Amino acid sequence: MSKFWSDAIRDLTPYVPGEQPKVSNIIKLNTNENPFGPSPKVTHAIHSFESNKLRKYPDPDSTSLKNTLAQYYNVSSNQAFVGNGSDEVLAHAFMAFFRQREPLLMPTITYSFYDVYCNLYNIDYEHIPLGDDFSIDLTRYQRPNGGIIFANPNAPTGRALTLDAIEGLLNTNTESVVIVDEAYVDFGAQSAVSLINKYPNILVIQTFSKSRSLAGMRVGFALGNAELIEGLERVKNSFNSYPLDMLAQDTAIAAIQDEQYFQETTQQIISAREWTTAQLESIGFNVVPSKTNFVFATHRYLPGAELMGFLRTHNILVRHFSRPGIENHLRITIGTPDEMRAFIDCLKKHPDISTLD
Repeated sequence: MSKFWSDAIRDLTPYVPGEQPKVSNIIKLNTNENPFGPSPKVTHAIHSFESNKLRKYPDPDSTSLKNTLAQYYNVSSNQAFVGNGSDEVLAHAFMAFFRQREPLLMPTITYSFYDVYCNLYNIDYEHIPLGDDFSIDLTRYQRPNGGIIFANPNAPTGRALTLDAIEGLLNTNTESVVIVDEAYVDFGAQSAVSLINKYPNILVIQTFSKSRSLAGMRVGFALGNAELIEGLERVKNSFNSYPLDMLAQDTAIAAIQDEQYFQETTQQIISAREWTTAQLESIGFNVVPSKTNFVFATHRYLPGAELMGFLRTHNILVRHFSRPGIENHLRITIGTPDEMRAFIDCLKKHPDISTLD
């Protein structure tokens, strides 16, 4: 710890990302990356990119990408905002909307970056407990607040809210911004994008990292009322006016334009998720119903940390969280069918699982 650090930085607890191993021959089911490569149209966009253009700055407004997003989601281009991954979009949104007198409300168990942003920006916040089944009950959020944020589907649980439940909250919570973080929405949940023209205080944030297989490109976006988008632009242009490079913009546009590939690969992941859920339940796991590209599971008898360690000795990585309430759960990314079969076969070799009836 350096004497030159400010007090604010000294007291921070940064977000800890999932491990990115430097070795090969690993089945990597710990960071919710897409097991399938990007669309062939993305590959074409990369190969046809004119590198001489890199001597110039990219379009600071990402106009072509915003127009593509607006057309795809049936909104206006001034209702779209793009950033360097959805984490940057979230960071700008916390700065733009949540530094209020009343506390920000969020679930007790959710994306842990939310707490980090609150501490970084000195935002007061309160955690709202989940149900015993890890569900989010939005009626518990009907109290004075300086904003509301939740992931839908939630992470790391995978549970999803209905569109009716979200609209019910918006009908009663009209004086603060509600952010719906939809990083995983394309794997079976209902998007709230259809509500942004009806409710001026909802902001929907999505990413190209999961269903579009562009985690390495870092492209995220928000959709909402034009005045909310203007607030995000004010923060962006006070921080980094050129967040998305030229190649990232081109590949994101190409990914959006290949609907067939998008539908085929997401359906393959959904099918593998359902197969994995059934297999886990057959060997003693309880699995939270998931609408994501991962499952959240706990064994009836065996600790999560032990199972993670056992899998690691067989070159399979999964995510384990030590925080109270989920310390025995594993978050398991859905990989290819071959990877999921290898994962299940490995678990069946655990001595305490192989002897179960």
